[in-house]
Parts: sequence; structure tokens; C-alpha cells
Amino acid sequence: MKRRGFLAGLVMAASMLAACASGSGGADASAGFSSDRISVTTQGSGQDVIFIPGLSSSREIWDASVAALGPNYRVHLVQVNGFAGAPAGANGEGVVAAPVAEEIARYIREQGLDHPAVIGHSLGGTMGMMLTARHPELVGKLMVVDMFPFMGAMFGGPAATPESLAPVADQIRAAMLASPQGVVSPQTIQTINSMVRTESERARIIEHSRLSNVPTVANAYHELIVTDLRPELRNITQPMTVLFVIPPQAPITAEQYEGFMRASYVDTPQARIVRIDESYHFIMIDQLDRFVSEVRTFLAE
Repeated sequence: MKRRGFLAGLVMAASMLAACASGSGGADASAGFSSDRISVTTQGSGQDVIFIPGLSSSREIWDASVAALGPNYRVHLVQVNGFAGAPAGANGEGVVAAPVAEEIARYIREQGLDHPAVIGHSLGGTMGMMLTARHPELVGKLMVVDMFPFMGAMFGGPAATPESLAPVADQIRAAMLASPQGVVSPQTIQTINSMVRTESERARIIEHSRLSNVPTVANAYHELIVTDLRPELRNITQPMTVLFVIPPQAPITAEQYEGFMRASYVDTPQARIVRIDESYHFIMIDQLDRFVSEVRTFLAE
């Protein structure tokens, strides 16, 4: 029973790791680009900035941030298929993050973007690291919002490997796949409460998590657990910022958690690693003004 309860808790955390809104924060679809894994809307003009939302999230998660940034930016808002009500398309089976990162690389090439800045939250941060490490010639700078390069270490400790975590990831995915589409459990609500400090936003996030495709979320979370990007970080030499919070449910002290975060990025010595207080996982919701300030500093580098 303890083991079952532990897995259930992990499943609930998986389902809400980056849940947010459905819909689009952009005004215009990007001309001439078609994909069965992502859609992109654009708005504004100026410096190119690509925003990637996280697991179960919509691009709408960035709307307030984009509005607060003001003019002088051409914003590209990615929507991952299968999340927040978007049709699953090719993301309905198999891995999600790696092929989505490749599609964003294709988008940059086909749209002729000149070394855009990339900002990714949670799983979107993982995609941003994949994109920048595997296609360093395409990206100008990278911001990762509250994500480790190897999240699996949170399940198995410092000695964990993708291979050692595969059985755990398999069990979690199987349990997630057994969950009915569109059902919001009390455990999910509890998880949301630990990821969004702003109470007025929680109901919206519950609803949009409910709209996400169960197999897409389950497969993406499995991929996240068994993906270790630390060996690839040395390929990232661009300016980089990592924002992080101390989660309220962290099983270690704040100092230990911060130390683990900083150690995870040891192979990107140029990275600014910034702790954001008074916030949970959704920094752009809980600390909008501070988040926008950090984004402005990042874009000015």
C-alpha cells in the first residue's frame, strides 16, 4: 500500500508538473509553417523571443508576461500538440520532448530567425535545453524556468541513471495511462496547490490540465524521467539564465535543494542561476513582476 500510494503521488505530480491554460496568447499564426507536433503564433516586432510552455500547458501561460514586456519584441508562442486541448497529432504516441525540440529547430530555420532567445518553463525548459545543446548554431540565448537537466535524479538520488530509473518511469506511465480522460481527482487539486501559490489561478489550471491528452502527458513525463541532459550542457555556450524556486513539498532543506540545482548546471559556468522566493513552480504567475524583470535582464545580455 505504501508503494502504491507513493506511485499515485508521483502520478499526480506528473499530471500537473506544468499544467496551465488552453488557447493562444498570439494574434497571428506563423505563415508558411505546418507541423503535426506544434503550432506557433507570433505577435509584435523586434528581437525574436520563443516561449515554450511545459507539460500539459498552453502558450497562454505567457500572455501576462508578454504583455508586461511591452513592444520591441517579436514573440513566438509555441503550443505543443496534445497539451491543453490541442489535438495530439504525432504527439499521441511515443516520445514528445525530443521531436518537439527538433520541430522548433525547423521552425527557426524555415522562418529565417536570427539566433532567437528561447524561454522554456518546466518541460519546456527541457525542450529548450535539447534545442540549444543539439542546435547551438540556431539559438542566441536560453532561459530555463524551474527545471533540472536530469529530473530523474529527484526520483533516484544522485547515483540514478536513465537505465536505473526506467522501471519507475514505466510504472508511472502505466498508472497515468489508466487514468480516465477528463477526470480531476482530489490528489490533482492538492498537487496544483503545491505548484501555484496564487489561489485565484488554480481553478483555471485544473480545467486546462483536464483538457490535455492522457497518452501525450504520460509519454512526455516518462521521457522526462529518463532523459539526462547533463552530458550535453557543455554544448551550450550562449548566455543562459536558470530561474528556480524551492518547492513547498521539497524533502530536503532549501540550502540542499539550491545546492543540487546549482551543481546540476556545473557544465554551463556562464549560466546565471537565480532563486525566486515567494513563488511556487509557476513563477510567471506567482511572481510576474520579478519574472518579467529577470526576462528583461536576460534579453539585454
